[in-house]
Amino acid sequence: MEATQTQMRAERRKSVSELLAGITLSPHESKVAQIFEALRNLIVEIRLLPGQQISEMEVADALTTSKTPVREALIRLDDAGLVNIVPKSGTYVTPIRVDRFLEACFIRINLEIGAVRKAAQKAHLTPDAYCKRLHSSIEEQEAAIANDDYDAFFELDEAFHRSFYELAGVPGVWWTVKGVQSDVDRIRHLKRINKIRRGPAIIEEHREIATSICGGNPAAAETALLNHIGGLGSEIETLSRQPGLLDHIETLNAAVRRS
Repeated sequence: MEATQTQMRAERRKSVSELLAGITLSPHESKVAQIFEALRNLIVEIRLLPGQQISEMEVADALTTSKTPVREALIRLDDAGLVNIVPKSGTYVTPIRVDRFLEACFIRINLEIGAVRKAAQKAHLTPDAYCKRLHSSIEEQEAAIANDDYDAFFELDEAFHRSFYELAGVPGVWWTVKGVQSDVDRIRHLKRINKIRRGPAIIEEHREIATSICGGNPAAAETALLNHIGGLGSEIETLSRQPGLLDHIETLNAAVRRS
C-alpha cells in the first residue's frame, strides 16, 4: 500500500502538459474526439488524479491547438462524469465513486447478458468467423499477460467484450455501456496498481464464453458471462474483501476535499 501511495504522489507532481507530452493530434480525425480520448485515458489510468485541475490553455498549448476543441472535449468529459466544470473556478477531475461504479456494473451486466445471448443465437450464420475472432482475441490476451503487459491486456479485454455487441448486431449498445464505464475503468486500474490481478482465471472464463457463443448456446453463454463478471452482489463482496483498495480510493478522493 505504501508503494502505491508513493507512486500516487509521484504522479501528482506531473503537470497536465507533461502527461500530454508526445501526443500529436491527427489532422484527419476530430480534434475534440482525440483530446477527449487522451484526457479520458489519463483520468482512467489514474495519471490525472481526483481533484487535479485541468486548464484549457495548458491542454491547448500542449497539443498545439485552440481552446475551442479542448473546451468541447472537457464538456464531454463532464457529461461522462470524469470532470466537474466549476464556473469561474476551473475544471477538476471528479472523485472515484463506488456507488457510480456499482450502478455501471448493474447496467453492463444486464446489457451484456442480452448481447451474449443474441450473439449465440446468431452464431450459426457465420460460425467460422465468430470463433476465429473470439479465440484469436483470447490468444492475444494470453500473450499480453505472459509479457506482464496489463495495459495491452485491458485494451484486448475491452475489445473482446465489445465484440459481443458487434456479433449480436447491436454495436451501438456498446457505447451506452462505455458511457457509464468510467468509474469501472478507474477501479480496474486501481486494482492493477494494488496488484489485484486474476489474469489466468479471466482467460479461462473468456474461453467458456467464447465456446458457448460459438456453440450457439444462449443459456450457457449467459451462465459463462455471469461466472465471469458476476452480479452486483459479487462486486460488492469483491470490494469488501479489498480494504486496501478502498483505502486507496479514500486517499485519492481526500485530495478533492482538500482542494
